[in-house]
Amino acid sequence: MARPAVFLDRDGTIIREVGYLRSPTQVRLLPGAAEAIRRLNQAGFAVVVATNQSGIARGLLTEEGLKLIHAALRRRLAKRGARLDAIYHCPHHPEAAAPEHRRRCRCRKPAPGMLLRAARELDLDLTRSFAVGDGERDVIAGLRAGCCTALVRTGYRADTEKRLGGKPRPDYVADDLLGAANWILKQRGQRRR
Repeated sequence: MARPAVFLDRDGTIIREVGYLRSPTQVRLLPGAAEAIRRLNQAGFAVVVATNQSGIARGLLTEEGLKLIHAALRRRLAKRGARLDAIYHCPHHPEAAAPEHRRRCRCRKPAPGMLLRAARELDLDLTRSFAVGDGERDVIAGLRAGCCTALVRTGYRADTEKRLGGKPRPDYVADDLLGAANWILKQRGQRRR
């Protein structure tokens, strides 16, 4: 049976925003993020990161550099008893410097491509899943994939809640990832929509 997942944005949701993250030494977990992920792990959710990485398209970061950053993220979480089931990233941007990354794709949020791909590859039930992030594109990607959504007030896009106004509306707004995780755990087993 397909299991539910929690799809997480990376920057501003799990780790501190630093602009274009280029080095593993810049990875700093946000307060409560590891505890939130650990609780979701313990509850049986697949925890999957879905992150736009236009820094690759802009020539600011390589795929190899991104692998090192994600390895550092996994190590920092593991030290606190938390784990990620998978990390998906979109290296594309319509105005990319690198021709191989210059395109409109189906994986760059707000498109739901990364979530749909993860569901196929990891056997996830999107109707019982959640998408959490600090930006409008995270909410839209989650809605387009058929997930419940939570917006967190961390990261550079802390004003997203105001900008969203009436549409699209996340199902929940939390101060941080731990607050979103607590809400998700309360929703478990309840019939949605």
